[in-house]
Amino acid sequence: MSFEARLKFVLVRPQMGENIGGAARAMLNFGLDRMVIVNPRDGWPNAKAVKMASGAGRVLDQAIVVDNVPAALGNSHYVLATTARPRGLTKEVLNPDAAMMEAIRRIRDGQRVAVLFGPERSGLENGEIARSNAIISVPVNPNFPSLNLAQCVLLCAYEWAQARENADMNARDADVSDLASQNDIEKLADHYEDRLNEFGFFFPDDKSHIMRINLRNMWSRMPMKQADVKMFHGILRQMVRGNSDKNENP
Repeated sequence: MSFEARLKFVLVRPQMGENIGGAARAMLNFGLDRMVIVNPRDGWPNAKAVKMASGAGRVLDQAIVVDNVPAALGNSHYVLATTARPRGLTKEVLNPDAAMMEAIRRIRDGQRVAVLFGPERSGLENGEIARSNAIISVPVNPNFPSLNLAQCVLLCAYEWAQARENADMNARDADVSDLASQNDIEKLADHYEDRLNEFGFFFPDDKSHIMRINLRNMWSRMPMKQADVKMFHGILRQMVRGNSDKNENP
């Protein structure tokens, strides 16, 4: 698998076909062609996206369309989320150049990397950012921080190309077969959220939403192997089983 094939750009709920097409052009300008589209507002395929993509139509032709962010992240090992502000989530915040250098480092080690881009009007939601491992924050004018979707894709694609050109691209002897994927982390998060909900952990109701986001954010900050994920599943199962036995034999 090529270096570029290990990097995918994920457009979350894009609202305008023109921006999807512009993003496709920006990606292909710098040698990237793996696009995933999450729940596009105007459906898919989109004639305006095709028109705007011009010579980059092949990026759209092979784009994958999914219903939600977890499905988009899939087997990725490392996720970057673009946002104009960190929003209080405890995460590493990187400039685009540093983010793409980190992407290069991880891809060189055999990992798969995803970059999340939010919808034009509101950007990514906190629950989506919570699933990322780090944040990409562009040092723009604080009085006008909004970037057009295609512009943001262009900026990250350019920094990718710069990082790739300047980095030592010799593959390392790293074994990533035992690293937890985003699918693994998602299932673990769901398991804990379901059981904790049963035990009334998410209380009071008006705090429940932010508590769930904080829990997801915690999992994304923990670099885990598949063995770690299995251990956490086992811990929870044993705790639930022990509590059930205690209730049956007071």
